[in-house]
Amino acid sequence: MLLSATPPPGPRPAQQARLYEEAARHRGLTPPRTHPLASITWLGPAASNPALAYRVSGDPVHLAESRRWIEAAVRLPHWGKAHMPDHDLDAGWLLHHLSLAYRWIGNDLPEGVRALLRYKLLLQGRRMYEFAVASEGRWWSSSYWQNHNWICYAGLATSGYVLGKEEWTERAKDNLGTVLDLMPDDGSHAEGVVYWRYGVPFLAIHLDLLQEAEGIDWWGRGGFLTNTFRYRLHQLAPGFAFNVDHGDCHDRRSGHSAGLYYRLAAQYGIPQAQWLGDLASGELLWQEAAESGVRPGILPEAYLEYLWYDPSVAGARPSETRAFFPDLGLLAARTGWDDDATLVSFKASPGGGHKAWEASAKHRSELGWETLNQGHHHPDSGSFVLVSQGAFLAVDEGYSNRKRAAHHNLLLVDGQGYADEDRYHVYKDIPYERQARQRDVLSGSDCGWAHATAEIGAMYDPSLGVRRLDRTLVFTPSGRLVLLDLAEADAEREWSFLLQTDRPTEPGPDGGRLIRSGAACALVRQFAPQDASVVSEATEVEANPTSSTPELRLTRTLHTLRATTAPSAQALFLTAIVPGPAPAPAERVECAQGQGVTFGEETVLLSPVERRIRTATVSADAAAVLLGAEGSAPYVVAATRLELDGRVLLDVPEPYTGKVG
Repeated sequence: MLLSATPPPGPRPAQQARLYEEAARHRGLTPPRTHPLASITWLGPAASNPALAYRVSGDPVHLAESRRWIEAAVRLPHWGKAHMPDHDLDAGWLLHHLSLAYRWIGNDLPEGVRALLRYKLLLQGRRMYEFAVASEGRWWSSSYWQNHNWICYAGLATSGYVLGKEEWTERAKDNLGTVLDLMPDDGSHAEGVVYWRYGVPFLAIHLDLLQEAEGIDWWGRGGFLTNTFRYRLHQLAPGFAFNVDHGDCHDRRSGHSAGLYYRLAAQYGIPQAQWLGDLASGELLWQEAAESGVRPGILPEAYLEYLWYDPSVAGARPSETRAFFPDLGLLAARTGWDDDATLVSFKASPGGGHKAWEASAKHRSELGWETLNQGHHHPDSGSFVLVSQGAFLAVDEGYSNRKRAAHHNLLLVDGQGYADEDRYHVYKDIPYERQARQRDVLSGSDCGWAHATAEIGAMYDPSLGVRRLDRTLVFTPSGRLVLLDLAEADAEREWSFLLQTDRPTEPGPDGGRLIRSGAACALVRQFAPQDASVVSEATEVEANPTSSTPELRLTRTLHTLRATTAPSAQALFLTAIVPGPAPAPAERVECAQGQGVTFGEETVLLSPVERRIRTATVSADAAAVLLGAEGSAPYVVAATRLELDGRVLLDVPEPYTGKVG
């Protein structure tokens, strides 16, 4: 598709109009004569989109426009200025786009321009190749799980195929095979949604090039590409415009890649990807382009939308409301997809996810290589994001340079977050054993409930003597949230529960706190501990989200609700968060064993450690018993026995999770 500029057969009027519009977007700009301080990645698509528009239409205006930007790029002595000139993202982007432009319109350029472009591509490709060889085992050359690797190698591969440099394409292909084998099979991505949309399209680009140039089909190699649209889908906020911002996310708007959606839809027959591609390149396009903090952004992808759109794939609106991605320990649950629906996203895993953690440890011990670049990963295992009524209520920090657990909806021990945090690479050089994980997951779309327990005690400084810190999260069918945090240490500690919001919480009824965001709201009720010291404070977060523009500084203010216990060797936080302008009353359930919260027609009973629940009507050996409206079947987590109102509904030798009856 890409090399030959040949899309799947069939009409594509919307994609063609997008291509022509993008091809003309820079006509009023004067190309730079010297290298600007900021990134020049945008120069590549400024040349490739009009080049493709010329191939499609034959209009010489597009040819002239492409030539303008080609000449601007080739006269720059280096690609990239502030950070790793010739060896990083700027060079990767330009190698890809200008190589395609050379392939598409090279024969129609004046001989001098054509020769200069070829010389520049050879020069920059050689610089990139030599750097990749020299730096193997360090930085992006073998950082298999991150966007710099994918973009730079895709750029090298594009130039190699166009210029006939087999040495470049073979190295890039070897790397791509390793990446596909090492990426998580569930399609999740630890760098977060923004870097998913920035980097993963280049994996698809490389696969497209490989298939067209060499006849090698690696689209089914590993499970990542097959399943990654589902990961992206479940990190969408209700209403489809915004994204959940786990990991480094510049903002909540920089999440869509219509071109990639179309390619995944065509390759794997995913109707929801086709539907979302149409939405992203249509109704959502210009607002995303205007508000996105990531450049070049979604508009330059017009060439991919045109070439990757397959009209034969029918679109379908998403309907699945629950998903769990085990590698990243990511549980996502929602009441629906409409603007006012409620969503929670809850995660816990080792840095980079389980597969990357294991593989990188092996690389370190066997090769002496550092392959897991952790710059975009956060100390956020056990944290969650809550969206409801079209607004973010419990929020994440987004992008930061000095990453801290205190920026997330987490817990502190004696005021301390995770060990070795407060830096950019928060997981670098930490012990292999320092891992978080999820257990006891219930996430079936048919049940309406979602449940998981995050084990995060290992993430704290060993000197604190934390023996256990488990967070259990339950999402009810109607979108209410119950949190149970159980903590133990070798000595008395102060335990702090943190809740991050976009504006300060307010005192609410019955000692609760109100979260407000525009017209949206939620009531927070903390049933235990009853004697906690509660304060609301501002938390400042600063970030430079791009090394190519070192002077850029972004700041964000979080508003932190902090509830801190008196010193104790054990602590228990039981919290309910009820979204809505008229939230259902939440009450604590009297339990002889276990903990419980009821909202009337929905009741949550928990015992994640002892697994013994005893109330006036329930006797269960289980981590959780979840009761819905009268007449509906109960759900259990890790249960061997359930007796409800004197009737034994479950009695099995092995723990069972799911519907009873």
